[in-house]
Formats: sequence, C-alpha cells, structure tokens
Amino acid sequence: MKYMDEFRDPRAAQHLAESIRAQANGRTMRLMEVCGTHTMAVARYGLKGLLPPEVRLVSGPGCPVCVTPNGYIDHAVALCRLEGVTVATFGDMMRVPGSRTSLEQERAEGRDVRVVYSPLDGLRLASEHPERKVVFLGIGFETTIPGVAASILEADRSGLPNFFVLSAHKVMPPAMGALAGDPEIEVDGFLCPGHVSVIIGAEAYRFIAEDYGIPCVVAGFEPLDVLRAVELLAAQVAQDRAEVEIQYRRAVRPEGNRKARALVEQVFEPSDANWRGIGIIEGSGLKIRERFRRFDAAVMLDVTVEPAVEPKGCICGAVLKGTRTPGDCGLFGKRCTPEHPIGACMVSSEGTCAAWFRYGADGE
Repeated sequence: MKYMDEFRDPRAAQHLAESIRAQANGRTMRLMEVCGTHTMAVARYGLKGLLPPEVRLVSGPGCPVCVTPNGYIDHAVALCRLEGVTVATFGDMMRVPGSRTSLEQERAEGRDVRVVYSPLDGLRLASEHPERKVVFLGIGFETTIPGVAASILEADRSGLPNFFVLSAHKVMPPAMGALAGDPEIEVDGFLCPGHVSVIIGAEAYRFIAEDYGIPCVVAGFEPLDVLRAVELLAAQVAQDRAEVEIQYRRAVRPEGNRKARALVEQVFEPSDANWRGIGIIEGSGLKIRERFRRFDAAVMLDVTVEPAVEPKGCICGAVLKGTRTPGDCGLFGKRCTPEHPIGACMVSSEGTCAAWFRYGADGE
C-alpha cells in the first residue's frame, strides 16, 4: 500500500480501514475535507487507497490561498505599483496568478514586495521604514486571523501611521453551510479543519448537523487521525446520525480558544465575502471595524483595480467545490504545473491540484 511504511503504526491503519469498510457495509458515502493540510495528508499517505470504493473522500475549499479570488490579487498588485508602498505577504501568495500578473512578477520588475513570516514582521517593516506605507496582505482562515488582529492592536497602541492591512480573511462555518445546502455537491459528512477548530471550537459546526443533517468530525493531521475521523463519520452516516464529534481532542475543545476569538471580535466584524468557485457567501468574511478603519488599506489607499479575469480553461473553482477533480482539467500537468501554475490550486502547498501533481492522481 502506498506510503504504508510511513505510518507510525501500519497495523492500526489497516485495522481502521477494515472498520471503515464494516461501517459502510456497501453504503455509498461522500465525505469532504475542508482543510488543505488534510488534503495533503490524504494524498501523501495514499489514504484513499485504504478506503473501500463506496467511501469517497473529496476536497473542498480548505486552502485559503486557493479560495482568494483574482480580484484580491489584482488589488494587491495595484497597491504595490503605488509610489512609496511596500506590500508584505506570506510566501505562498507570491506566485498566485492574478488576472494579468503576479506579485512575484511585480517584484521582478522592481516593486517593493516582501515575504514575511507573520503580520508582526509587517509591523516591524512599517516601524523601520516610516517613509513608506506598508500593506500586509491579510488572507487566511480563523487560524491566522488572531495574529493579524494583534498586529492592528499593536499599531494602534504605538500610534504607527503607515501600517495597513488588506483584509480578505474568511471564516469556515458559513462556507460549509453553503456547501451543505448546495444540491450539486451532495456531501454526506464533513472532516472539519483541525487548526481552525482550535480557535473557533467544535460547537461552531453544530448548525451543520442540526440544520442540514450532515455529520461533522474535527480531525487531526496524522494519517491515523484522518482515518479515525473517517471511521467516526462512516459510523454516523451508517446509523443515520448527524452529530459533531472531536477526534482531535488533544488540541480542540468544544468552545475553542475564547481569548483568540475575543481578539478577533475586537478588531474585525463579519462581512460578505467572495470565494473562488463558490461566489459571495453571506457573513463568511471579516472586515476591519470602524474603530480601526485607519489601518484598512481598502479604505485608506485609493487605487484603481481593473476588472478581474479568470484564466481560460482553469477549473480551480469547481475543484474547490468538490464537483470536479484536477484530473478533469485539460491544463493539469501540461500547461499548469507547480513551476508554471495557471490556477491558484496548483500554487499553494495546500492546494488540491498541487497535491495531485506531487503525490499522484487522487492520492491512490
């Protein structure tokens, strides 16, 4: 079995696979992970090859870079072209293609685009270069948002006038609700994201189980974690139950991290957000509150952004919805590769297309 020697306990993996088969008992189940780290774990360890054919794992919109629409990349590019502006970003955003160019291309042409490892690095840049406006690109789910909130609070405390955030932050539960209510997708169960759930807690998914009748299990990231979570989901589906369970108990609590949640609520407020492939989802984004609006790059820095254009032939949006696979794309592995990506799903280390390219079709 592919990568079986990498399991810490291969016998436990085989036992879980047999239990999943017994739970399914021939019943078809379509289970969706909404976490890029889960997507990579599934592909790397060949977990789909351990499952019975009737239990299908599909990847959803769990990669924050991938779900960020082209319009945001175009906005960031327009900002970096402004005189006296430095754009600070996590490295995985550099090569994401916008409508016409990427931040990596802009830096090669002399724009001041810096790779940082945390929003506090962006804050430091602003402090060290008071003559420049520093814009941190705020993308990501609930895992990274508290750090951005902390950086804005520190900028406010220190009276730093040249630090800004271009927020495209998104929150996962409303997106899962949109997927649950989409008849095209037909999800039987969700593997809920581990990192996100550390912050928001497992209770955030309660409405998925109660309103849509879809089981949810918060999963860790080791291959045995994922298999155990699939086993729990398979048992719920087989027994026609819809509950929220925590497999990742060593890190996730029902209530989450209250301090981190309070920090985010202090700085941000809910907003509608555009998800690549899904569209506008009500209440799925976060914008900077009026109290801290002077740090909002979208408000404070006036720039013209050309209309967004999607790359011809790319089906990244459908892949993020789980309705298509990378293998369905005519560009995959041909014109679109990690070295020369056309779509965002091939760029990010958490992207489904990148996982398929690195570990093989469907991770099998």
